[in-house]
Amino acid sequence: MEFHNNFVCPLLTDLYEVSMVYAYWKSGRQNNISAFDLFFRKNPFRGEFTIFAGLSQILKFMETFKVTVEHINFLKQILPNADPEFFIWFKEELKLKDVIVYAPIEGTVVFPREPLLRVEGPLAACQLLETVLLNLGYCCALRVNFPSLVCTNAARYRLLCGPNKQLLEFGLRRAQGPDGAMSASVYSFMGGFDGTSNVLASLTSGIPIYGTHAHAFITSFSGLSDLEQHADEPLGNSSVPFREVCMRNRQALSCEYTNDGELAAFISYALCFPQTFLCLVDTYSTEESGIPNFLVVSLSLVQCGLRPVGVRLDSGDLAYLSKFARTKFKELDEKVGIILDDFKFENLKIVASNDLNETTLSSLELQGHAIDCFGIGTNLVTCQSQPALGCVYKMVEIEGSPRIKLSQEIEKVTIPGRKKCYRLFGKERVPLLDLMVHVSEDEPKAGHRVLCRHPFIENKRAFVSPALVTPLHVCVWKDGQVTSESGRERTLYEIRQYVQEQLKYFREDILRPVNPTPYKVSLSDDLFTSLHSLWMAASPIADLC
Repeated sequence: MEFHNNFVCPLLTDLYEVSMVYAYWKSGRQNNISAFDLFFRKNPFRGEFTIFAGLSQILKFMETFKVTVEHINFLKQILPNADPEFFIWFKEELKLKDVIVYAPIEGTVVFPREPLLRVEGPLAACQLLETVLLNLGYCCALRVNFPSLVCTNAARYRLLCGPNKQLLEFGLRRAQGPDGAMSASVYSFMGGFDGTSNVLASLTSGIPIYGTHAHAFITSFSGLSDLEQHADEPLGNSSVPFREVCMRNRQALSCEYTNDGELAAFISYALCFPQTFLCLVDTYSTEESGIPNFLVVSLSLVQCGLRPVGVRLDSGDLAYLSKFARTKFKELDEKVGIILDDFKFENLKIVASNDLNETTLSSLELQGHAIDCFGIGTNLVTCQSQPALGCVYKMVEIEGSPRIKLSQEIEKVTIPGRKKCYRLFGKERVPLLDLMVHVSEDEPKAGHRVLCRHPFIENKRAFVSPALVTPLHVCVWKDGQVTSESGRERTLYEIRQYVQEQLKYFREDILRPVNPTPYKVSLSDDLFTSLHSLWMAASPIADLC
């Protein structure tokens, strides 16, 4: 299969990827060894299986990865206050030679939560790969008059929300390939949207660009000790080190029991983007940690003569949480009074995302939400009748330490650590289940009994004695090149044949289109224990009054 798209380059990414890479570099964390999983949470089309496709496109991109002078010149425009040394580093040192990628063979039948890609290597390089890997990893659906379809869909959202709400297209990672992504950015803007997160669409079409950071930036910090020396420098018109200003405000606002890693991430991000400080606040607990930590850092910025922008909510009860946030903003105004002319915390922007669609927006309106801006991705660029697979890319380990992303929605809790996946077959050579184990564990063996556990339900477990065990992941990229056999490009006919061979193994009730039987994806006992131990350690304890 040939690679025909000139759009696919290092800037086919969301702005927050570039922002995080800069913040990693600025804090000296760009070479920390990290691991990310690319996976999906739910099978498409109300079915119970998915075919892994797009690997050849990803490997072609990695082979041709190159930062050009044009890219650097545009990055200087969108990051005008960044350290000039950053652009030199980005051009000369940001390479993929130290990145390692593991994946199933293209055409493999895969299931929710299984890593489709495990990406290991320097933090900045792995982070920058996120959006383009998600975009290239989707199977393109058939599209008829796609530009008209997306433009009409955007106009419908604008009519529903009215003229005063800001609408942003966040669909790059969920669009059907790079062509679909670029078209979606252009034609959603034409239909009434205000901007995009797509850096390349902004470069080529002049569309206003917006973005902040992702959960990975938060989870890369484990505590205040992770803050680098630049946190001890003054900011704005203050002569006091910014870290010290934040610590004073943390005590003044009685926020001593919020998540320390999240606060460190917010402080680091504020130091890098003091004029455009807008934070994702739902990594651990929006109410108990995210909003309080945001207010601590925002108050500190205001005391330094700077104006924070707001928060982004990406999970949970958006109507309730937006009203909660607005109430806390008003309370801070009442507590501290006016510090800067024409600035009130009450007017901070609240951005909402999380797979929004027309039905959700109508429901939020009925609930009297306090949201100012909607970031809409999947249901905009795919027009709902052809939804994207919904892949995500989450940090699971950094410097050998596992990382977890928590959520009020259990399905959004990530499984920490670097993992391998195996398919366990019964006596009839029919797959029984897929088992994820930590990379340090021994692989399951045929004829040996192994305990397989549901990721989140403690009493759902079973011993399995497989007749056959097949590893699902192979190394496809290492030392700056495609590995000779496992990652080699195959013809479309070869992949097509392999898919049919895969499907023959599975029971008909799993593959049937109506009411299919769910296929089990389990964890080893060690991985289950690690997940739940880290979950308890990272989750803030609520203080009920």
